[in-house]
Amino acid sequence: MSRIGVEPIKIPQGVEIRQAEDSLLVKGPKGELKVDLSPKVNISIEDQTLRVSKADNSIKAREQWGLRRSLINNAVTGVHQGFQKVLEVIGVGYKVDLQGSTLVLNVGYSHPVRIDLPKGIEAKAERNKITLSGIDKQLVGETAAVIRRVRPPEPYKGKGIRYENETVKQKAGKSGKK
Repeated sequence: MSRIGVEPIKIPQGVEIRQAEDSLLVKGPKGELKVDLSPKVNISIEDQTLRVSKADNSIKAREQWGLRRSLINNAVTGVHQGFQKVLEVIGVGYKVDLQGSTLVLNVGYSHPVRIDLPKGIEAKAERNKITLSGIDKQLVGETAAVIRRVRPPEPYKGKGIRYENETVKQKAGKSGKK
């Protein structure tokens, strides 16, 4: 039995959920998101609580049960509080600049790397930190991963772009002659 699918989703004050034929529209103070539903799961809303249940006992229904519950919960949390990822740029001479909706990274290449931020993502660049925020958890995480891929942290000096509390294992490097 799914430990994730069994959990009910509490709908916070100010968030409203409307069910269409094959999707769920979640609307809150920060915006609105649409979550696609599977015909293998059933949705029931009673007293500010949403429950997801299986339509039958097939393997596909059990797979979709926990997945759809997580997607709906992420949408409810996103429109109510939002999501945020913080990236650190570490290295001598590495700079970050935000020009409109384009992030400009100077991270040791011969040219600055420009990344256009997708719609729905807000960014702040302060010194060596990039703060990404938005209501869609998947989009915030994917945008952070794209930025990190420009210059991932290297294991010898630790230079590069990393998540805020990410630890990079340092390697010893070459040892000199004895």
